[in-house]
Amino acid sequence: MKPAEQLRFLVLAAQREGNRILLDLLRPVGVSPSQAEVIRVLADHGPLSLVDLGLLLVCETGSPSRLVDGLVAATLLERMPAVGDRRRVILSLTDAGREKEVSIREVEATLHGFIEQSLSPVEIASVNATLHKFVSGRPAGIAVVKRSAAPVRADMH
Repeated sequence: MKPAEQLRFLVLAAQREGNRILLDLLRPVGVSPSQAEVIRVLADHGPLSLVDLGLLLVCETGSPSRLVDGLVAATLLERMPAVGDRRRVILSLTDAGREKEVSIREVEATLHGFIEQSLSPVEIASVNATLHKFVSGRPAGIAVVKRSAAPVRADMH
C-alpha cells in the first residue's frame, strides 16, 4: 500500500472509530453525532440563520434543513422569522436544547479525554497541523477554522 493510500484509509478508519465511540456515548443522551454538532454550534455561535449554521457544520455537506427539521420536531430548536426579513429564519436552542447541550459537552469531554490518553500533546498538535493542511480551503476545513474563531451570531433585530 502506498503511503498516500494508507493515509487515506487511516483518516477514514479514525473518523469511523471516533464516530462509533461518539455514537455509543451519545446514545443515552438521545441524539446522533450530527444532531449533537448542530446543538453545539448553536450553543457556541447561535442564534444563526440556516445558511450560517450550514457554513459551520462539518457533519453535513449540503443544507442542514433535514437535521434542523428533526431537532425542531424534538423541541430542541426553534425557528423564528428574522426581524426585517420574514423570509429568513433564525434558529436557536430551546430550554430543552440547552439542557441537551450540557450532556453533549460531557460526552465530548469523555471523547476528548480518550483522545488525550491515546496521543501525547505533541502528537495531537502534529496530527492537527497535518490535517489542517490537508483540508485547508475545503468546505469542512473552512468550517473548522470558522468554528475556532469568534462566534458569528445572526442579527435578530
